[in-house]
Amino acid sequence: MSEKVCDKHGSKRRKIFRRIIAGILIFILIVLITILIVWAILRPTKPRFILQDATVYVFNVSNPNVLTSSFQVTISSRNPNDRIGIYYDKLDLYATYHSQQITYKTSLPTTYQGHKEINVWSPYVYGNAVPVAPYNAVSLTQDQSSGIIPLMFKIDGRVRWKVGTFITGKYHLYVRCPAYINFGDRQAGTAVGNNAVKYQLVQSCSVSV
Repeated sequence: MSEKVCDKHGSKRRKIFRRIIAGILIFILIVLITILIVWAILRPTKPRFILQDATVYVFNVSNPNVLTSSFQVTISSRNPNDRIGIYYDKLDLYATYHSQQITYKTSLPTTYQGHKEINVWSPYVYGNAVPVAPYNAVSLTQDQSSGIIPLMFKIDGRVRWKVGTFITGKYHLYVRCPAYINFGDRQAGTAVGNNAVKYQLVQSCSVSV
């Protein structure tokens, strides 16, 4: 008799446990569906980046094809969303020439960007005696002769979206800002301090998330 009673109690416990697990799973599913519906309705838009200006302190090519450079750039970011905030968890800025990195990475301050807000950064990026790849050396010589050198300032980072109290996981952020700097005509920029020239660019950047 006692064995039957124990079996009945065990069976009841298993049923209660299954119902609790099922209830938890249903609740989680409802929450996830709600989040997806809200996410689809709000449709988050990528932030918009603009390269405002670039100040050139040093851009010197020495033999054998070694480049030393130093810049200060001003980059702005705008959150175009009405109801979605953006956490910038990591932002690394550097410059490239024909896809070759020519400066070290500079870390930008992490920040939270509210609805319709604008953030502005003015970091320094530099490279000391960076070897130029042989396939870029010829192009660099030609560009120096023409006076205009096409550079690309890049930002690689991580962002999170905030919808109400819900915060997403981290997403990769890729920003590409082209800069065609007229080194051959110093009058194209504004002299700043000793031998530094500031160039107004106001160049829109491509953004991928």
